[in-house]
Amino acid sequence: MNAGPPGYGPYGRPIFTPPPYGPPGSPYPPPGSPYGQVPYGPPPPPPVHFSRGVHRLHVSTAVISALSVLVIVFVLGGYTLLLGQTADGVEVILTPRSIARFLLVMMPVAAVAAIIGFWTWWSLKFHISGDDLVVDTGIVRRRNRRIPLSHIQAVDVVRPLVTRVFGLAEVRVELAGGDQAETRFRYLGRAMAEQLRAELLARAAGLPGHTPEAPEHPYWRVWFGTLLGSQLLKLPVIGGLMLLVALLAFGVVFRELGVLAAALPVLLGLARGVVAPLVMHARFKAAVSPDGLRLRYGLMETRMQTVPPGRVQAVRVVEPLLWRSFGWARLDVTVAGYVGDRQALSSVLLPVAPRRVAFHLVGMVFPGTDAEAVRLLPAPRSLRSPFGRSAAGTDDAVFVTQRGRVCRRLDVIAHARAQSVRMTSGPLQRLLGLGTVHVDAPPGPVQVAAENRELGEARAIVESAAERAHRARATDQRTDRWAT
Repeated sequence: MNAGPPGYGPYGRPIFTPPPYGPPGSPYPPPGSPYGQVPYGPPPPPPVHFSRGVHRLHVSTAVISALSVLVIVFVLGGYTLLLGQTADGVEVILTPRSIARFLLVMMPVAAVAAIIGFWTWWSLKFHISGDDLVVDTGIVRRRNRRIPLSHIQAVDVVRPLVTRVFGLAEVRVELAGGDQAETRFRYLGRAMAEQLRAELLARAAGLPGHTPEAPEHPYWRVWFGTLLGSQLLKLPVIGGLMLLVALLAFGVVFRELGVLAAALPVLLGLARGVVAPLVMHARFKAAVSPDGLRLRYGLMETRMQTVPPGRVQAVRVVEPLLWRSFGWARLDVTVAGYVGDRQALSSVLLPVAPRRVAFHLVGMVFPGTDAEAVRLLPAPRSLRSPFGRSAAGTDDAVFVTQRGRVCRRLDVIAHARAQSVRMTSGPLQRLLGLGTVHVDAPPGPVQVAAENRELGEARAIVESAAERAHRARATDQRTDRWAT
């Protein structure tokens, strides 16, 4: 997709980092401003005030839970109840006797499943009390959890394929604090889920809960053809395809079925490397909004991810060898609050886009920075190889490192986001008088490290980066309530 004139995005609209809120008296820009346009569509449903009364999940949650129990029982052995024999001793399915046996056994199971579904639905209540999200769980053993809204890192609305039939959505509230910090609401009506997301983001930003959802403007859309081409233009995928064709050709020529045993793992690897990213990132759209960057993507499971301002800790621009001829790049991020599998699923900010678009988005994530303009100094010449290249550079705003020749990776972290700066030196590095400087961010896919620097230079980098980080944090006006 071609961009518009300079300063304009791919949709021909002005692109800039939106302010946290508009003029005095309005939390967001007015309708006349570039960011105040209201999207077309049906009128929104009546607002739900989550600070009034107690709210429950959608009643269809009980039905889904009951059906899940029935499906599990059926798969684990319930289907064998439908098998029967004729008078001649031939095994068939759905004889009158087998149907009666199946109903006799499954009816009590269905009653138990209905009780479990009702228990699941009735046992969870939630509401907003002041500056906290209060979640009550359990019936016999009650548990009350109060979540400070200022600790919210991200709010995602996820719609698995099955729940779309019921018009439901899941709301995932990501907090800082590890694997147990995620709070899920399975399931709410789609409109109610989007209203809950908007109110949580507004209150987390320090705005009133009844503040309307911030308007958004499209930033970039990844077309399916581009996404498919980017997945096929990877050296491991090309190698896997060549190996698969060679194995199949060998099996056909020599009539050897044993090659299927070797071809199956290759085929599964290709499915994981090509099909899985296509299903996950199909229909990928990115939009900018005063409450953060909004991402929508997914084929089987649609996801609406909102990353509030200041939650991105580090950024990586990935440029595989074959992508560079097309000017493509991928943008990975470490987002505070996502850990483990959730981090892996939510770490892609752009699956594929022109290089200039990726770097423009880096400048939006870290406002006032230009990572592409930072001068990078290579590692000592004696350690360079045709397979890897290490370089590092810094300015007053960001610390940047670059590695790799076949797959070039540029890691960027703002000094204000750095949690610590340290130097390590392994046994071989000590023999060569070298060290590696790490500028630490929270755990995630992006880890910034300047590898194999001379010890004197490494110590100077540590002192300089630590001083810049201290100065950046002292002047950083960002708060947990980013709209205040």
